[in-house]
Amino acid sequence: MSKPDIISLVRNNIRSLKPYSSARHEFTGKAAVFLDANENAFGSPTGAFNRYPDPLQWQLKFQLARIKGVPAENIFIGNGSDEVIDLAYRIFCNPGTDNVIICPPTYGMYEVSGNINDVEIRKVNLTPAFQLNLEAIGNAIDEQTKLLFICSPNNPTGNSLDKAGILKLLQHFHGIVIIDEAYINYSSEKTFISELMNYPNLIVMQTLSKAWGMAALRLGLCYASMDIIDLFNKVKPPYNINLASQELGLQALGQVDQVNEWIRLTISERNRLKNNLLKFSFVKKVYESDANFLLVKFINAGEVYQYLATNKIVVRNRSHESGCEDCLRITIGTAGENKQLIHLLNQYNGK
Repeated sequence: MSKPDIISLVRNNIRSLKPYSSARHEFTGKAAVFLDANENAFGSPTGAFNRYPDPLQWQLKFQLARIKGVPAENIFIGNGSDEVIDLAYRIFCNPGTDNVIICPPTYGMYEVSGNINDVEIRKVNLTPAFQLNLEAIGNAIDEQTKLLFICSPNNPTGNSLDKAGILKLLQHFHGIVIIDEAYINYSSEKTFISELMNYPNLIVMQTLSKAWGMAALRLGLCYASMDIIDLFNKVKPPYNINLASQELGLQALGQVDQVNEWIRLTISERNRLKNNLLKFSFVKKVYESDANFLLVKFINAGEVYQYLATNKIVVRNRSHESGCEDCLRITIGTAGENKQLIHLLNQYNGK
């Protein structure tokens, strides 16, 4: 089957858009005096933050390129993955005309962002085993379907989706396939980044919020063809990633060994927590997870949720999600935090 024509998928107004360009962006060479951006030349009360940051975050991208084995030109950095999701809607989806497909239960911002952008959301639920329903997805696709969101490992279920099924969709769907790999560091499955050369309609999202421990900095990562990356850079705000996030992100990317140790500890704690949870009579099932959380089915999830909240432990109640009735999503904490959780559940069990 022929490869998708990416430019034909882009909204007409985005194709013809003349992006904002700062003088810093246009300038080539090394400058000694900056009188272009109306900054405060005297400094900042909080340090060297009086100058605007690199609009394309090249140093951060070069470091990511070394770690991921992807050219820096194929990387976009967003103000969290939510900015990547929003920009995808704004680039490819005509409001009130086009549609996207999501596969519940899944990450909620795909739907929220679609509603904000006035784009129809077509829901094709995962199977009872939390895998893609390929036939139903195929039936839901029409000429106005521009985006297909796939979260793997999936949130809130924690499992990885079947790679063969995803590849089949990439081969047959001529819209944009967005694979959200926010939790890939905790999985034994390989990233889809290696498939970028084969599928020009593929976008792979990752993040520095989870395994890298930088949720407060809002650094969402997007890997795609240069055609797609150019579109993201065309539409994004001029300085979407602040200087503090760039500098701290760069420092963190130099600590790969520390991050790998945290990943190892998280997986070990995930297994230990699962085994402890399965001992409780009020726990019906603990789902397999490739993420840093467990989806747990209780006899009465609402009651357990309130009990934990009363005792100052916050988990996520996912009972309203399709296929997740009476389920709580429990993030893997430190050994001490997990021990405290099990201790409280022991007390609940003794009531």
